[in-house]
Amino acid sequence: MDKIKETKRCYIDIHVLQTVPPSCVNRDDTGSPKTAIYGGVTRARVSSQAWKQAVRQYFKTFFDIGTVGFRSKLIVGEVAKTIRELAPDVDCKEAEKKAKEALEKAGFKLDKKDGSTKVLIYISRDQIKELANLSVNKEKDEKYKEAIKDKPAVDMILFGRMLAENPSLNYDASVQVAHAISTHAVQNEFDYFTAVDDLSPEDNSGAGHIGTAEFNSATLYRYATINVDELAKHISETRITPEEVIEAVKAFVEAFCKSMPTGKQNSFANNTFPDMVYIAVRGDQPVSLVGAFEKPIKATGEGYVDASERALIKYAKNAYQLFVSKPELSLGCSLGENGLNDIAELKNITDIIQEIGEVVTKRVGDTQ
Repeated sequence: MDKIKETKRCYIDIHVLQTVPPSCVNRDDTGSPKTAIYGGVTRARVSSQAWKQAVRQYFKTFFDIGTVGFRSKLIVGEVAKTIRELAPDVDCKEAEKKAKEALEKAGFKLDKKDGSTKVLIYISRDQIKELANLSVNKEKDEKYKEAIKDKPAVDMILFGRMLAENPSLNYDASVQVAHAISTHAVQNEFDYFTAVDDLSPEDNSGAGHIGTAEFNSATLYRYATINVDELAKHISETRITPEEVIEAVKAFVEAFCKSMPTGKQNSFANNTFPDMVYIAVRGDQPVSLVGAFEKPIKATGEGYVDASERALIKYAKNAYQLFVSKPELSLGCSLGENGLNDIAELKNITDIIQEIGEVVTKRVGDTQ
């Protein structure tokens, strides 16, 4: 732990191997599971956006709903509703007018036709309540921007917010999430299905509906990295507290490891958990280990997980010898026995998250 204090930077790299059975976790515009070419072969892919959305939904189990952000163009109605809750004597038309004024003072541009914002706005319930409160109390104009800027939602300080129309309300992201890809080649398959019309005549033996659903199955390599120092900047620049930064990191680690995008869940019930988690605290730079799978893992009759884990461990060892330093702290857990203990101290996921929280606590204290 002392070594963490001496480093100039602090990154937390999260590496996950996770197997999903036949599923369609993330679809493209044609309804097919997303794929990518890597190492010259087709891989299953789950976009970073899909998994970040799953993480944001998982956050709702950690934090008060008011402190978690959401995106919408229909912010005017939410602010107006909150104004009426705070001041019941204000009628609907007046509340809507006040809501528009509040949002414009905060720096958002509204569509003159329907009053919606021109772009999707990333905002929290707490920020909406603060805007409504400022409006009801007729506060000075400059306080509206402060309300939006000074108290960001937990997922805003992790994933950032970009508003081209008002850069002063932007937050730099402190987390990067890679597209998950399979460690091996995949080929999408088709499920041919029929649906019975329960009210059709007995002499009608045909199906009421015929269709196909595309799917695949894969062992995925997933990677994300947290820039702890970028995250800690919010302590001095906003009203985010050190405790909230610590909880944000712990929540992200758990959510990234345990969340699952909801695409076609009702059809495939692909609710799996990781086969391996490897977390590295680094003082030099973030390091993805996806190169371990540039040469696709081959099927040998024993599945892909163990071979994928061995490939990742071998690649990490070589990378630490030739290109980058060893992590300041390495923690991991695995369902297999493939040598992860050669590069990480093995613990269960709960203890890993707790220790990562201690690292961030130390780092936040050092940077203040």
